[in-house]
Amino acid sequence: MKFRWQSEVPPPEFTLTPGGWLRVGLRGLGMALVILLGVVIAVALRLVERPLYGVHRPWTPYVTQWVCWAVFRVLGMRHEVVGTPMHVPGAVVANHVSWLDIFALNACKRVYFVSKSEVAGWPGIGHLARLVGTVFITRDPKEAKAQTEIFEERLLAGHKLLFFPEGSSTDGMRVIPFKSTLFQAFFSKRLEHSINVQPVSVIYKAPVGQDARFYGWWGDMDFGTHLLRVLAVRPQGRVRVVYHAPARVDSFADRKALAAWAEAQVRSGMPETRRGQE
Repeated sequence: MKFRWQSEVPPPEFTLTPGGWLRVGLRGLGMALVILLGVVIAVALRLVERPLYGVHRPWTPYVTQWVCWAVFRVLGMRHEVVGTPMHVPGAVVANHVSWLDIFALNACKRVYFVSKSEVAGWPGIGHLARLVGTVFITRDPKEAKAQTEIFEERLLAGHKLLFFPEGSSTDGMRVIPFKSTLFQAFFSKRLEHSINVQPVSVIYKAPVGQDARFYGWWGDMDFGTHLLRVLAVRPQGRVRVVYHAPARVDSFADRKALAAWAEAQVRSGMPETRRGQE
């Protein structure tokens, strides 16, 4: 579900010119070839990696990182990194603006996304998500124990899990209050004294002459239309990924305190005009 502000007017219509359609074709083909090449290499590596290392993935995350880096080169979109991704065990949390976030965050650091279980069944996307090690969860209190066990297994294996505490994508002009539910898993006896959480701010700069919310994917927007806009626009804008200092989970009294701190950090990394909330 994508968040919608009833007070906001939709972004202006985007008309595709002949040149725009040409860019859609060239960039779309480039992205498809890069992703396909990544899938072929990752599948081949997993045939050896899985029986040898099980849940550990010493090779395939590098393929995912390269694919995501290459996508920005194909788009001609600038990708900037501020700060340092943590090297200690733990999780990463970020604000959520667009489907582009997946590429922006994976291009910087080898991470594994936490996603709602429905995504596993989406044609094509579900298969890709499973291939790159996505953790699928069911937002049901009855599943809390099982989810904690999954988090423990992956985090103790050294994986950096990444999720979006806002719970939905936005227009990128503000940060929605963080939901604290998933933070509870970090307070298990096996994790709270060894796991860190690193907040990350994801900031998009729209292409010159376009609506400031150009890269945001929210409300009733469909994926296909948004993808065409991003592929067609010229010149492209940029995305900046800001890494904040991580903190140990056991430094906080409970999940709500940890979620509030992470939200404040993410908000502090946004431009001043985007630090508010709806």
